[in-house]
Amino acid sequence: MIKAGIIGATGYAGGELVRLLLNHKDVEIKWYGSRSYIDKKYYEVYQNMFQLVDDKCMDDNMDALADQVDVIFTATPQGLCASLINEEILSKVKVIDLSADFRLKDVKVYEEWYKIEHKAPQYIDEAVYGLCEINREQVKKARIVANPGCYTTCSILTCYPLVKEGLIDPSTLIIDAKSGTSGAGRGAKIDNLFCEVNENMKAYGVATHRHTPEIEEQLGYAAGKQFCINFTPHLVPMNRGILATAYATLTKDVSYEEVKAVYDKYYKDEYFVRVLDKDVCPQTKWVEGSNFVDVNFKIDKRTNRIIMMGAIDNLVKGAAGQAVQNMNLLFGFEENEGLKLVPMFP
Repeated sequence: MIKAGIIGATGYAGGELVRLLLNHKDVEIKWYGSRSYIDKKYYEVYQNMFQLVDDKCMDDNMDALADQVDVIFTATPQGLCASLINEEILSKVKVIDLSADFRLKDVKVYEEWYKIEHKAPQYIDEAVYGLCEINREQVKKARIVANPGCYTTCSILTCYPLVKEGLIDPSTLIIDAKSGTSGAGRGAKIDNLFCEVNENMKAYGVATHRHTPEIEEQLGYAAGKQFCINFTPHLVPMNRGILATAYATLTKDVSYEEVKAVYDKYYKDEYFVRVLDKDVCPQTKWVEGSNFVDVNFKIDKRTNRIIMMGAIDNLVKGAAGQAVQNMNLLFGFEENEGLKLVPMFP
């Protein structure tokens, strides 16, 4: 049994972490951190936790927390984890950061895209990018895990096998993605009000979305070279889910069977990545509430391009579920412990 603390437990990703960890047989939650609700009982913030969690919310004192737990999850805005972390903390606990503070390996790129100064650049090289299906062995040995972003998780896993095998020209890659409103967080924002979102669909962060350099960096490692992509996210009127549709030019003439074999090479033994049957397109409703990633593809012979598709639940595989998956690797548990969640329908 390990002890866990959550900083940012009352945000959407933090709330999902609580839900998942309460059902993990090897974890006890000791600290529900929330600046906004200090001394308020957790179930008073999330009524679904009534008679399940009686603890009060605490502050974000990571130094004090490190003396009480084995792992700290930081489900916080960018910049907070980097401002709190230090060597003494890392000598005592593992840290899984759900923000972007340690995802990018170039501090200049981070500061350019996030418009804030990085407070702990000395830990950037050490931090492991926690996309388990790609960096599993590195995660197991990490002190700091940079939990990937939601759009990036979906986009990278959708495209990775074909980029890695050189079947697509990465310079032609275009990713079009749609997300539910929970991806924007729980804070009150005019753009996320019901009347603004309902019966509407819009692109946002066009050519400027912060997940762009993250996708480029990780797929660049797969390709063995740097490249730029077009990434355009869209907000759609649903609570959860991301659907990514990626387009790229093929580098050679391939059949369905050849491409399917490439996906199977990387994902056949992956519990959470499901390569769908031929001509079945991923849908967000078939992964909702789960840690699964559904992927598939379609070859367009007419244009010599391939369309790659992926769907995830942005709060589970795109955030909290992936964080628990990383925790399982860090502590030697079965990777899917606490995450054998059947997608919810309807």
